[in-house]
Amino acid sequence: MTRVLVTGGAGVIGSHFVKLALRTHADWHIVNLDKLSYAGNLDNLTGLADPTRHQFIKGDIADYETVCRVFSQGVEIVVNFAAETHVDRSLLGATDFIRTDVLGTHTLLDAARQFGVKKFTSSGNALNRFS
Repeated sequence: MTRVLVTGGAGVIGSHFVKLALRTHADWHIVNLDKLSYAGNLDNLTGLADPTRHQFIKGDIADYETVCRVFSQGVEIVVNFAAETHVDRSLLGATDFIRTDVLGTHTLLDAARQFGVKKFTSSGNALNRFS
């Protein structure tokens, strides 16, 4: 079974990817890491094709210890949807955006290198690469 880490998988786009991946890749186990900020909602994950192949972990991609704990369970593919996306919110305070979009992505990339992840992709290309 291929273990796939999906970050931001409780968001609108990420949750659709999780559902698509479970429907189309019978050999995948999805580990879904999401902070459940304003963009993430567990209700987006209702009706999963096979909930036994989906593990949800509440956590922040910028938290190195959490990310390493997830990677230590074995991750072969990373699909990163975690991001702060509302531009109007970034104008009021950029810290959350820098933490998630820059530090969080760096943390994931660093852990992926450390744990020998085979494939890493980020949001925009993810649906086309695996569908």
